[in-house]
Amino acid sequence: MLMREPVAERNLDGYGAPPIPWKQVLEGLDDGFSQVPGSGGPGRYTCWLTTVCPDGRPHVMPLGALWWEGAFHFTTGPGTRKGRNLAHDPRCAVTVALKEFDLVVEGRAERVTGDDRLHGIAAAYAAQGWEPSVRDGALYAEYSAPSAGPPPWYVYEVVPDKVFALGTAAPYGATRWNF
Repeated sequence: MLMREPVAERNLDGYGAPPIPWKQVLEGLDDGFSQVPGSGGPGRYTCWLTTVCPDGRPHVMPLGALWWEGAFHFTTGPGTRKGRNLAHDPRCAVTVALKEFDLVVEGRAERVTGDDRLHGIAAAYAAQGWEPSVRDGALYAEYSAPSAGPPPWYVYEVVPDKVFALGTAAPYGATRWNF
C-alpha cells in the first residue's frame, strides 16, 4: 500500500508555531529509525502498539515496527494478546519518537497475506538484521521479540485514519492529519 495523502490538516499548536509539513513527517519516516537492541541513545527508537481488548481496555506493548512502502508494518503471533485483540477489533495506534517530532498513527491493522508483499516485508526486515522466511502466509525465523509469541508470525499493516506529529525541535508545533 502506498501512503495516502491527507484529506484534512489541523494545526494543534497553541503557541503560534506553524503546522508541521506532512512532507517532513514522511521524510522522517523514510529516513528510517533503528530499533536494534544495543544501539542505545539517540540512535535507537522504540515503537509502541496500542490495541483494544475485548472489554474495551487498552493494551500497549513495544514492538519492532517497520516503515515500508508508506505504512507501518509489524508482526505478532495469533495467540498473543495483541494478536487476539486485533482479531477482535483492528483499531490500533502505533507511536514512535523520531528526531524532530513524536508521532502517533491511529488506524486499522490489516493482515498482510500476499506472498509478494510478505517477501518484500521479510527483505526489509532482513536489511535491518532480522532474517525471517515466508511460509503459509506468515513469517518464520529462529527468533523474534518475546512479545511476538512463537511462530508463525502474522504481518499487519497499519492503515492510518489520523496521524499526529508533535514537534520536539524548533519551530516545534503540533499537527493532525486525517485520511
